[in-house]
Amino acid sequence: MSLRASLINISLRTFEKRRLRRTETPEELRRGFERSARLFFHAPRGSDFEPGSLGGVSTLKVTGPEAREDHLLLYFHGGGYVMGSPATHKAMLARLSILTGRVALLPDYRKAPEHPFPAAIDDALAVYNGLCAEGEASRIVMGGDSAGGGLVLALLGEICAKGLPQPAGVFAFSPLTDMTFSGESFSENARSDVMLPVSRARDMEEKYLAGADPADPRASPILAGFSGAAPVWLAVGDTEILRDDTRRMTQRLRKEGVAVTEVVEHDLPHVWPLFQGLMPEANATLRDLAGWIKALSPPSA
Repeated sequence: MSLRASLINISLRTFEKRRLRRTETPEELRRGFERSARLFFHAPRGSDFEPGSLGGVSTLKVTGPEAREDHLLLYFHGGGYVMGSPATHKAMLARLSILTGRVALLPDYRKAPEHPFPAAIDDALAVYNGLCAEGEASRIVMGGDSAGGGLVLALLGEICAKGLPQPAGVFAFSPLTDMTFSGESFSENARSDVMLPVSRARDMEEKYLAGADPADPRASPILAGFSGAAPVWLAVGDTEILRDDTRRMTQRLRKEGVAVTEVVEHDLPHVWPLFQGLMPEANATLRDLAGWIKALSPPSA
């Protein structure tokens, strides 16, 4: 592990995990995340950001230098379905846009508690259908992190269930795939996870699900069907409470014949690629992911 990664781990454990544990209202959580993103997450020079909308959902288009409009990254940000926005993740997606040569589209899907389940998955499906109406689905690579990683995998499950055209591929950083929180790492890594406090999980579930069944595959994609799904790339840290959400998701996908690349890194924080430009491991992971994306079947002409 690099010195920078070690220092970021210490900082997250000392400040961020404590803030997430103690902050009470969604408004405070959102302000804190937005403030941290402005301070620490900076996009590469030459990146362009353009607000818009698709399928009735507000979006942010992120374009790195020389990115092609006919190659798309559809990305769903994390934040426990309560906080986060395209603004908190635009710097990482600008870096990935440069590395892949693809334009990134970040939907500002509706958040809980104002808009509980299934608002987020409804918005995700609306945006995907809007993109498919504009061109071939095979030009799209979908991704997400944390809750957004769960959302993109839930969307993949819906694409399979509804028989919609498949994207070229799907990736997720530290995805939340099981809203029943039944993975062993949820308790095993409660102390070792430098960022996420276990104590807030049920609060997030109550805000997001608002009484809905946590076993609904649109909320817990680990329970969805994925026959015929596009290739999937997943990454998680071995000390995260969500470690087993990735490991069990990998097993589920492979059981259904899906090609899966699983990356488990040692002692890296939750969604470490957000620290691109600050942490060498973040830059390396994004480069590896970009290589996987480039190796997928090229978009149809």
